[in-house]
Amino acid sequence: MMDITYLGHSSFKLRGKSAAVVTDPFDPKFVGLKFFPPQADIVTISHGHPDHNQFNLVKDVKKVISGPGEYEVLGVSIIGVGSFHDEKQGQLRGRNTIYVYEIDGLRLCHLGDLGQVITDEAAAQLGAIDILMIPTGGEFTIGPKEAITTIGKIDPYFVIPMHYQTPGLNQDNFAKLSPLADFLSECRLTVENMLKFTVRKEEISEDSGAKVIVLNTPLQTAPKIVHSQ
Repeated sequence: MMDITYLGHSSFKLRGKSAAVVTDPFDPKFVGLKFFPPQADIVTISHGHPDHNQFNLVKDVKKVISGPGEYEVLGVSIIGVGSFHDEKQGQLRGRNTIYVYEIDGLRLCHLGDLGQVITDEAAAQLGAIDILMIPTGGEFTIGPKEAITTIGKIDPYFVIPMHYQTPGLNQDNFAKLSPLADFLSECRLTVENMLKFTVRKEEISEDSGAKVIVLNTPLQTAPKIVHSQ
């Protein structure tokens, strides 16, 4: 059984039977959102910007992973795939690492600050993905339209949006991020809101179709955006 909790921005806690992983912990002053120090065995960093690389804020960490490669920690398999933070091969904002996690039979992918529609080569490297965490806010990452194209290439069972405009976000740094509603209006998938996503591999049905899971942080009130198209 896998529990996924949203910590805000691009940060999640992934808890399996043998270990917990935190993705892209952020500087609360830079981002503008509260970040309560979580506990985790593993931290993955997609790139070195302060809204993604604050591993020092996570407690009891045994391993920090910050680049491409293959890793095995406490029964969790992690593959880092190189990509770019912009559409000009990293000339504007540098490189980004996409991570694939294998935890309790599930395969999850965190795209970090992917700045271009994923290439066919990178998508092939990822392999089959059950749960995809994808940026949708644009400006520094792919936006709604590019996110939908990327989802089509990866073809996951569940999509969890991240890195979009939210109340409290530091507008000096993130004023141009688009809200989640922009992505949802473009997306023609079933959408569900929840505080924590708990899933088992055996519960995933190939016939059920893809679904968007909107995760709220513990401090957020669930928005009224549940719909199915």
